[in-house]
Amino acid sequence: MKNLLKSMLALGIALVTFASNAQDNPAKHRVVYKGDKGPGVGKNIVFIATDHEYRGEESLPALARIMAKKYGFTCTVVYALDSNGYIYPGSSNVKGLDVLEKADLMVLFMRFAHFSDQEMQHFDNYLKRGGPIVAFRTSTHAFEIKNDPKWEHYTWNYKGPKTAWKDGFGEHILGETWVSHYGTNHKQSSKIIIDEAQKSHPIMRGVKDMWVQSGGYTAEPKGTVLAKGQVLNGMTADSPADPTKELLPVAWIRDYQMEGGKKGRAFTTTHGASEDLLNDGFRRMIVNAMFWGLGQENAIKPNNDIAFVGPYKPTTFNFSGYKANVKPSDLAGWDSLIMPGEVVKKKKSK
Repeated sequence: MKNLLKSMLALGIALVTFASNAQDNPAKHRVVYKGDKGPGVGKNIVFIATDHEYRGEESLPALARIMAKKYGFTCTVVYALDSNGYIYPGSSNVKGLDVLEKADLMVLFMRFAHFSDQEMQHFDNYLKRGGPIVAFRTSTHAFEIKNDPKWEHYTWNYKGPKTAWKDGFGEHILGETWVSHYGTNHKQSSKIIIDEAQKSHPIMRGVKDMWVQSGGYTAEPKGTVLAKGQVLNGMTADSPADPTKELLPVAWIRDYQMEGGKKGRAFTTTHGASEDLLNDGFRRMIVNAMFWGLGQENAIKPNNDIAFVGPYKPTTFNFSGYKANVKPSDLAGWDSLIMPGEVVKKKKSK
């Protein structure tokens, strides 16, 4: 009888361990798109998607497919998941950032994350080696880390003893942290105007007629401003300009450097919501920015193919609504829908 009980106990422990290991499997957090021809063959781009509102879980795989299918990159999108293995926007349950060790470019759409020590170490290592970055919107306030002295300096409003990190990752690495909204979401869209002095910059090669649906942000970045945003009184490209709003920076570049680390390139835009990608001009700017970050300016052609790969039907950005019950594996391949599932109200995280 004792032997039977011991066997049953051992079996129970094994099943629990197996389930736990399956849930913790980093591969469950990833979807990989691998191209086979073009200037990106042999190079790796890692996309990290976990923001609460602007549907980065949709825009990043769409960009990853373009860079993989049309230009040959191996693109890995890493997601935050819930306890059932479904994509959970805004969660800090991200695993598998060891892929950054071999990444040639990191693309971020994050907000208020607090990763585990292991995952933060991979992120930190990438920055120390000066890996290039392309960052969207809420990535200026990518981290909110409390009760963790080792990593709290990444927090968006950090005011601690590491004075170089005042206002965290956004300010120190990207050149700006979260300040405020500048205009009203869902009521005011934005026209993006290229700075006259930057029209010949490689990132702006072939870019025209940029208009985005996400509202503006207040930003005075430390870096070279490539474009500014004109807030419009309406949600169409021909809406009139808001006469009370001045033009503020919405896209910039800079070199960053961690203490004791190498210099790296960073491109940041305060836009990038899922529906913003529908604009050809904005999407071209982002594709160009990725090539620029990689040091492949020669690959930037004004007529590069930036068409979506497979069906892209973005969800209107919303703080509480997202496409639920979707696993990263559901987005595999060139032809899967971005984004499947039904919109549900997001439960408030504890």
